[in-house]
Amino acid sequence: MNTKIVVVYIIALWSLFLAGQRSFTQMADEKFQLKKYFEAIELYKKAYTKVSDKVEKNRILYQIGVSYYMMGDMKNAAQYFKRVVKANYPEPNAFFLYGEALKSIEKYEEALIAFQEMKQKFPEDKRADRGIESCKLAKAWMDNPTQYEVNPDKKINSKYLDFAPAWYDKKHRSIVFTTSREEVMGKGTDAWTGQAFTDLFVTTQDKKGNWSTPVPIDEEGIINTPDNEGACVLNSKYNTIYFTRCKKEKKKILGCQIYISTKKGKAWSEPELLQVTTDSSASVRHPAINDDETMIIFSSDMPNGQGGYDLWMMTRSKKNKPFENPVNLGPIINTPGDEVFPTLREVNGRTFLYFSSNGHLGMGGLDIFVSEYVNGTWTEPVNMKYPINSSGDDFHIVFNDDPNDLAAAKAKEMGWFTTNRRGGKGSDDLWEFKLPPILFTLSGIVYDDSTKQIIPEAEVTIEGSNGTIYKTKTDKAGKYSFDNKQILENTTYDIFVSKDNYFNDKSRITTIGLQQSKDLVQDFYLVPIPKKPIVLPEIRYDFDDWKLLPQYEDSLRGLVQLMKENPNIVVELGSHTDARGSDTYNDTLSYKRAKSCVDFIISQGIESDRLIPKGYGKRVPRVLEKDITITFNNKTFTFKKGTVLTETYINSLSSKDEQEAAHQLNRRTTFQIVRTDYVPKGEKNKPVTPQIQIIKE
Repeated sequence: MNTKIVVVYIIALWSLFLAGQRSFTQMADEKFQLKKYFEAIELYKKAYTKVSDKVEKNRILYQIGVSYYMMGDMKNAAQYFKRVVKANYPEPNAFFLYGEALKSIEKYEEALIAFQEMKQKFPEDKRADRGIESCKLAKAWMDNPTQYEVNPDKKINSKYLDFAPAWYDKKHRSIVFTTSREEVMGKGTDAWTGQAFTDLFVTTQDKKGNWSTPVPIDEEGIINTPDNEGACVLNSKYNTIYFTRCKKEKKKILGCQIYISTKKGKAWSEPELLQVTTDSSASVRHPAINDDETMIIFSSDMPNGQGGYDLWMMTRSKKNKPFENPVNLGPIINTPGDEVFPTLREVNGRTFLYFSSNGHLGMGGLDIFVSEYVNGTWTEPVNMKYPINSSGDDFHIVFNDDPNDLAAAKAKEMGWFTTNRRGGKGSDDLWEFKLPPILFTLSGIVYDDSTKQIIPEAEVTIEGSNGTIYKTKTDKAGKYSFDNKQILENTTYDIFVSKDNYFNDKSRITTIGLQQSKDLVQDFYLVPIPKKPIVLPEIRYDFDDWKLLPQYEDSLRGLVQLMKENPNIVVELGSHTDARGSDTYNDTLSYKRAKSCVDFIISQGIESDRLIPKGYGKRVPRVLEKDITITFNNKTFTFKKGTVLTETYINSLSSKDEQEAAHQLNRRTTFQIVRTDYVPKGEKNKPVTPQIQIIKE
C-alpha cells in the first residue's frame, strides 16, 4: 500500500476519533448546562475513555462528581471528587464539594480532613472554616441528641422518591406528598434525577392509626400531568392548593412555577399560574402560605438573590387581592448555598418559618432550620439538630397542631418531614417525628433522724413557683409522691414536711433547665422535738447586768430560724445563774436575762405569745449531756458526761480556776418546746385556700 495513502488513512481515522471525543464531551456539557445530570454522566464517562489530556480528564471527573452531587448521590460524588482532589484539581469547589459529600454519608472525620486540606490550599476561601466547624458541630449534636423521636412510615413510603408532606384535611387525617412511584402519570425518565417524573399522591389515616395505600390526588390529569408536580401546601380551609409544577422541554431550560387550584366539590379547577417572574428559566417552587393567605414564601433562583436558591416572600392586604412584588428574605435567612422547602407555622399568635438549607451550618446535605417572624423581620435561623437533622438531606417539615388529635395532644410537637438518611425504604422518604412531653415526678421517704425509722402520716406540702400548692401524707412505708400532673417543667418547688413531735423540715427542687424526663427523689430526716431543755450557744452578760450584748445575738439566730420554720411551736426561754448568791437575787437576774433574749427574738419577727421567759436562778444545776472542755484563765478543763454541777460538786474541785470554769458552765440560757399547737393569729379565721389540693388517697 502506498505510504501516503496509509498516512492519509491514519489521519482520517484520528480525525474521526477526535470528532467522536469532542462529540461526547460537547453533548455532556450541553446536558450538564440543561441540568440533565443523569444523561450527562453517561456521556462524560464515554468521553473520559477517549481523552488523553490529563487536564481535560480531571475536568470530566469533576463534572461527573458535580452531576452526582446535584442528583443527591453523595456516595458516587465523593468517589469522583476524591480522584479530582488527589490530582490537585485547581478548583476550590472540588475540595468543598468533596467535604460536603463526605459529610452527607456521615464520614465526618474524612470530611474534616478534606476541609482542612482545602483551608491549607485555599486559605482565602472561608467555606473551609465553616466546613470544619460544621463537622465538629455534627459530631457534638449526635453525641447529645434532642428529645425528638423520628421513625419512617413503611406503609406510605416506596422504593422511589417520596417527599414534601402537607396536610390535606382539617382533621389532619390525610397527607398529600410528592412521589415518583410507578403509578405516576409521567412516563419515561427525568434527565435530572434518573427517576420517573413526580406527582402528588394522598394517603388517609383510619381510626386505628393506619395509613392507606397512597393514591393520586386526582385521576383527571388536572393537578397531576406528565410533567413534574410536587411540593404543595393547602390553605386553612383545605379548598385551595398551591403546588409546584416543572415543565420539561428538550434542549431548553424551563424553570419550575407555582400554580393554584381550587376544589369544587370533589374536583379541582384548572390550575392558574401564580405570576412571580417573567424569566422562564428561573425556578419558582416550594410554596408556603400563612393561615389567612396574605403571605406566601417560596424558593427561587431568580436574579438578585444571595446565592443558589433563596427564599422569597410576597404579601397582599387580602386573599382576594394580587400579591405584591417578591422580596428576598435577605442574608439572615439566605446564604450563598440553597434555601428550599419552606413551611409556615402559626402558634398562639406567633409565626415560625421552617426551611432547609445547605448554606447554614449543618450536619450534611440539607438541614432543617427554624426562624420566627418578629416585628417584621426574621430572627437568626436555628438548626433543629439531631435527630431531626442527619448527615443526609432533611427537608420539608410540617407540624400537627390539631388540638383534637389525641396523638398530637400526647406529644408536645409531632408531624412529618422528609429525609434520605439510612433506615428508610427508598431514597427520599417520609418520616414521622414527635417530641414527647418532658415528665417529672417527685417522691421520697421521711425518716426519724434519731432512729432512722420511717415516719408514716407525715404531712408533705409542695409550693410551686407557678402558684400551685399540693399536699399529701406519707404512707405506711413512710413514702410520699407527687405525679407528673403536679410536677411541671420550668418550675421550682419548695417542699415542707411536718409531723407531730418533730421539728419541721424543708427543701427545694427545680425542673428549670432539665431537658429530659426525670423521677426526682428527695428524702427527709425529721429531728424529734426533745423533751429536755436545749442549751443555747454561750451568751454572756456584764456583771450584775441583764442586757443582751450585740456580740451574743448570733447565739439566738438559730432559734429564731427554728421558730420561723416551725410556726406552731411555743418556746420557753430559761436563764440560769451559777450557784453563788441568794435565790431572790439570782431569780430576778435570771428572769431579766431570759426576758432580754425574748425581746430580741420578738424583734426578729416572732410573735410574743410564742415566747415564755423564765428565770431559774441557781435552782437547776446543769447536767452535762456530753464531755465538755472549757478554757478559763488560759487553762483547759474537761468535765465528763453525766456530771451534775451542784454547788457541792463545784466546791470539791481542786483549784479556783477549775471551780470558776464549772460556775461558767452553769450560767446558761436554754430553750424548751412547751407546745406544738400554736395557731398564728392571721390564720385562726383564715378561709381554706381553693388552690390547695389534698392528693392523699
